[in-house]
Amino acid sequence: MILTYRAELLSVSHDPRDAGPGAVRHEPDGLLAIEDGVVIARGAYADLAGQYPEAERLPGLVVPGFIDAHVHYPQTDSIASYGEQLLDWLDKHIFPAEKAFADKAHADAIAAFFLDELLQNGTTSALVFPTVHEQSVDALFEAALERRMRIVSGKVLMDLGPDGLNDTVASGRAETEALIRRWKSRGRLGYAVTPRFVLASSDAQLADAGALLAEHPEVLMHTHLAENVHEIAAVAGRFPDAADYLDAYDRFGLVTPRSVFAHGVHLPERSCTRLHQSGAGIAVCPSSNLFLGSGHFDFGQADRHGLRLGLGTDVGAGTSFSMLRTAGLAYQAALAREDRLDPFRALYLATAGSAALLHIGDRVGALEVGHEADFVVLDAAATPLLARRTAGADLATRLFALQILGDERAIARTYVMGQCAWTRPSSRI
Repeated sequence: MILTYRAELLSVSHDPRDAGPGAVRHEPDGLLAIEDGVVIARGAYADLAGQYPEAERLPGLVVPGFIDAHVHYPQTDSIASYGEQLLDWLDKHIFPAEKAFADKAHADAIAAFFLDELLQNGTTSALVFPTVHEQSVDALFEAALERRMRIVSGKVLMDLGPDGLNDTVASGRAETEALIRRWKSRGRLGYAVTPRFVLASSDAQLADAGALLAEHPEVLMHTHLAENVHEIAAVAGRFPDAADYLDAYDRFGLVTPRSVFAHGVHLPERSCTRLHQSGAGIAVCPSSNLFLGSGHFDFGQADRHGLRLGLGTDVGAGTSFSMLRTAGLAYQAALAREDRLDPFRALYLATAGSAALLHIGDRVGALEVGHEADFVVLDAAATPLLARRTAGADLATRLFALQILGDERAIARTYVMGQCAWTRPSSRI
């Protein structure tokens, strides 16, 4: 069965930093044809209507489904936890909450809520931190399989974690390999070797994580890097002979083209050069960087080095599941360093940029022919203020207003593989 939709279509398939305005594809009156969940035609309605005359009209701006490049599902109930910077926040709020994921029923309940919250915010794909518990991955993948979402995750490795939230080198490897075998090639799922950060794992476990990454060329590596000045000082104390924080990972084989590092707020020039050489990338998380007092990501530095970037909410240090709001905060973080993030590049980072970072850019992120048909219908009149600001506005102004003023209320519908997976209860569509 072929599904067809008529709407205003917008996508940004390549970074405008490199590709220029030609990266933006916009059909003011477009048509999207989908078969078996995959886009088979896209273009101007006038050009395609003869082939697909029964298109359903979607009165909103259709963009690719958002792709969250860094988020923690076990921290859902810890969002908006008061008063601490990163390391103390982990000890006080996060580690106690994550211990509860030893209970599979608890993990199931949070995973279901978390994924539904993503869909409500227009997010259809994500790179997700679970916990150290094997069943936390099972719970997330089972819920994602049911919703047909594209989710990448992997058991957290932390043999130096607190009691009740740690593993061993042997158990970390055994559980990781079991999860890869159990979930490989199922649905739209992917695996990531996931050391929490260098302070949470012994040298032996970090070395084993590098070995796992080398032994499984289909998986990603997902961790944290240079987020907070106190964290960076602790890493320097642990690895006094390392050139910098990134070098502490590099010595264990964890800096590769398949490596996704969250944050990178405080990167020395040497780290940027090495990231570019390796092909590793950064998931920029402006909401959590502000909430934890970590600082603002340096887009100018990243661009000088040609770094690969995506965008992440980093819930629960991030304060919203909305990638629209996260894009707006990225604009503000850039401007704080006197850089300007235009709305089309922000959309790229939230869609095709994050897809490329997760090595799924050939399948999602740009709504091109051959891509899986994940998309979102945005309502620029979702609130009275948005409606007033965008009335009669051009495309760039509407998109920017959605990023600055929008949130989950601006998501009218979310589609997964061409099928509506979530509709705003008050939607006028």
